[in-house]
Amino acid sequence: GQGVDEPLSETGFRQADAAGLFLSNVKFTHVFSSDLLRAKQTAATILGKNKFCKDLEIKCDARLRERKYGVAEGRPLADLKAMAKAAGEQCPSFTPSGGETLDEVKERARDFFEFLCQLAVELEQKEQDVHGAASRNSGISEEQFVFPWTNHCSEAELSCDNGGVSKILDANILVVSHGAYMRNWIGYFVSHLNCTLPSNLTKSQLSSVSPNTGVSHFVIKLENGNLLKPEITCVCLNQDSHL
Repeated sequence: GQGVDEPLSETGFRQADAAGLFLSNVKFTHVFSSDLLRAKQTAATILGKNKFCKDLEIKCDARLRERKYGVAEGRPLADLKAMAKAAGEQCPSFTPSGGETLDEVKERARDFFEFLCQLAVELEQKEQDVHGAASRNSGISEEQFVFPWTNHCSEAELSCDNGGVSKILDANILVVSHGAYMRNWIGYFVSHLNCTLPSNLTKSQLSSVSPNTGVSHFVIKLENGNLLKPEITCVCLNQDSHL
């Protein structure tokens, strides 16, 4: 939850190191992290392993915090499940006293995502004003946009015609957050924004919580800067081959 702001454990730091090595060849333009310590340490560890953007500023945002669990915070998951059972409900839809509902978490995710889309549009406009669209990103090595999980995906999922990875990226944003929060964010992408999913993704995989430092990759297209109709393609979900 939010109330117990513990640092990463020794295992957590090892996992963050592994994620950093996994992502070391990816050039990020922006990094955002939850303002909780474990997420900030994960983001800093990942950047510390990166070949291109070690000095990139990590911007902390409270909208990326884990779901608030009220009276259940800091207690074992078994306690939360027992509370839900006593109330005649099930996790994750059960909301403990003082906690956030799933809709409240989804609203935070929606607000932050819209902020990211606005950021990307403004970046594109600045690039066009300064350089013109034709010369955008000139001089940047293509290898900086080679994602390490592409060999796990079909060509169709990565083709530019299907909204996949393009050699020209306006923004390549790393977001470090938390399991329950991210599951709600992905649910928002799928249920409200018609996110295109990998063909081999099962329903149980879609609803599962990411393992620690699991990587999910989404490609967002904003045609003509249209913030109201983002096209979203999920390239991979909860990728954990680095662990």
